[in-house]
Amino acid sequence: MNTLILVFLTSFIVVLYSTPALIKVAVLKRLIDVPSEDRKIHKRSIPTIGGIIIYAGTIFAFTLWYSVDDMIYVDKMLVSVREFKLIIACSLILFFVGVKDDIIGTAPVKKLFAHIIVALILVLMGDMRITGLHGIFGVNEIPIWGSVFLSIFTYVVVVNAFNLIDGVDGLAGGVGFLASCTFGVWFIFANQFPYAALSFSLAGALLGFLIFNFSPAKIFMGDSGSLVIGMFISVLAFKLIEFPVDALKGIWVHVSKPVLVISALIYPLLDTLRVFIIRALKGQSPFTADRNHIHHMLLDCGFNHKKTVIIIYVFTVLTVGTAFLSFNFQEATISLFTIALNSLVFLSIVLYLRKHKRKKSV
Repeated sequence: MNTLILVFLTSFIVVLYSTPALIKVAVLKRLIDVPSEDRKIHKRSIPTIGGIIIYAGTIFAFTLWYSVDDMIYVDKMLVSVREFKLIIACSLILFFVGVKDDIIGTAPVKKLFAHIIVALILVLMGDMRITGLHGIFGVNEIPIWGSVFLSIFTYVVVVNAFNLIDGVDGLAGGVGFLASCTFGVWFIFANQFPYAALSFSLAGALLGFLIFNFSPAKIFMGDSGSLVIGMFISVLAFKLIEFPVDALKGIWVHVSKPVLVISALIYPLLDTLRVFIIRALKGQSPFTADRNHIHHMLLDCGFNHKKTVIIIYVFTVLTVGTAFLSFNFQEATISLFTIALNSLVFLSIVLYLRKHKRKKSV
């Protein structure tokens, strides 16, 4: 536990004290996002390379406090050192793809290609994949080809979901912080401290970054941040889902692992699913930029950036709480439907508020 506290504090302090210098360098080198008339909602030029310090803080804290010996055996359970080597290698790929996109831009097809390469490395070389639905709809194990396809698809969706919600000050960072904390706490009770350390190193870096990214933002994370966050979160989600139930104790045995992961990632998954469906119905590319996200709808309701992200934070926390409490059902499918119902209620409230706001303004 002391090591986990050190990991969290180290990444937090690194980001907290390094970000002001990064902001100065970004302004001097004109690595900034200039306001435009289309869909951008900020009114001033803001640096866009905050992901550099998020990534640096996360990797530095994790590798500083966890040695190879710490990763080999955890309560007599083997933890593969090779997994962490592949995670760091893949994160470097996405980090440089994101930096390039933040500085000179990258075509969506090229980013998608990078996602698929990283997913193939993690799934095929690292065997970090979802092997079944773990009781959802009565399905447990699935064929190997289905496992590979599902894992690659899930990875691409989660990474792009974090990229898509990075549209309001403090949103992607805050949601990533809540998700990494949720996973970190779970890994503590599962006695998987290396993955708990990775979770809290990311959480500390994001909390430090939020001090500068919360409205009014002084810096954006850019793709270099959202892509790396999405990758780390995906890996942690896969490891959580695939953790053996017989190694758990107490109520954790009855909490559906896939449902808990979905609840922690409920906002990016819900928003991405909704936006992609709408774009598909309009015959548009799913990667077409627009202002049809749920956070944009909340802004249209009259909420400012701070209130918008706080509403989404509260929604996420309540959904995670619901997932924990649904252990009483002892049925993964019912727990999933409960989470889905919460999401529909939240979305219906937002749609009603926006409609009401528009009527008042007519």
